[in-house]
Amino acid sequence: MGRGYEIGELKQRLTEILSDSKMGLSGSEISKVLDVSRITMTKYLKILSAEGFLRERTIGNTTLWFLEFGQESFIFPDDYFKVSPQYLDYLVKGSERQVYSLIKNCIRSKGSVPKLVTEVILPAIDHIQSLYDNGKIGNSELKLLGNTISKSLQIFNQIPKVSNSRKNIIVLSGDSESTLLSEAASASLYSNEWVVFHLGDMSSAINVLFDLDFQKLVSKIWKQKSGMLIVVVFSNSQERLNFFADSINSIKEKIGKRMKLVLCGKMENKTKLKCDLNTEKFEDVIQWSETVYENSK
Repeated sequence: MGRGYEIGELKQRLTEILSDSKMGLSGSEISKVLDVSRITMTKYLKILSAEGFLRERTIGNTTLWFLEFGQESFIFPDDYFKVSPQYLDYLVKGSERQVYSLIKNCIRSKGSVPKLVTEVILPAIDHIQSLYDNGKIGNSELKLLGNTISKSLQIFNQIPKVSNSRKNIIVLSGDSESTLLSEAASASLYSNEWVVFHLGDMSSAINVLFDLDFQKLVSKIWKQKSGMLIVVVFSNSQERLNFFADSINSIKEKIGKRMKLVLCGKMENKTKLKCDLNTEKFEDVIQWSETVYENSK
């Protein structure tokens, strides 16, 4: 495309040249600035308009192009501190459109997904839980805000990535309260080229047949057993972590060292569960998974 612009780079350049243009620019003017043929430029302007990145306005025989409302550029890593309160403000005020635009702007500005998750998303999850615990919001609003965060995380999963077939990971939560954390982990791991299988809240699957059901799933998604498979369980219930540990370890023993188990959640006591990693810290899950894979090569 012209001088070899990728779509992400093109968006960045359009943001730069259109941000200060209150009157908009024509396709010919844009193509001249970017040194791209007018026909090619028109094609991509139409695509970006359909995506909601640009808007067009026709005056007489001239079509002018503008950035869609809410487009903004950031400079990372310096601007992570700016994005976090902005995201939370939009979230609490119920400005869903601004929430999603902010996340898309961060992606376009080359923000690191794991960093955005830990610096922006996780503090927001903690904050709305604190609002609920202190009686400032009810169940309905907690659910609504949680859904907005979930949709934010889904935007990260729409970034095209070539996953590494040797990096396989299953992520699940043992209770509904930990589902957002499991979604956040899935988004971070996906951005790090893991083949992610996100199961969500599996509390309804807690029964004596779970190990058989889970073994069937492992056999189906990890047929060649190439590379490694990590299973990550999030839960703040020690009883549920115990259940999933017992069930998954019975499968892990048959498969061997290429299968790993991670348990993440707040422990009521210092009881050590049988797993490869037992932590209360979200960041440990992401870092440990990468380290174990690198050491296995």
